[in-house]
Amino acid sequence: MGLIISAIIGLIAGAVAHRVLNSRGGFLGSLVVGLIGALLGGELASILNLNLAGGMIDRLIVAIVGSVLFLFVWKKVFK
Repeated sequence: MGLIISAIIGLIAGAVAHRVLNSRGGFLGSLVVGLIGALLGGELASILNLNLAGGMIDRLIVAIVGSVLFLFVWKKVFK
């Protein structure tokens, strides 16, 4: 069940990142961006010693921030 929840959070985060940065990405692209962003956001939260409760909303916010950051860097490097 945890894997399914993580995939859904990653999909939502990837879709939001694509909207924020006005880029194109389908279902699979949003999922990949969201999952990488969730990992990146989690590491950033750990480095910055953010005290997160670990709830669904916290995970979603961290994943969205990480996804936007990842997609921004990706677009700058490969454009």
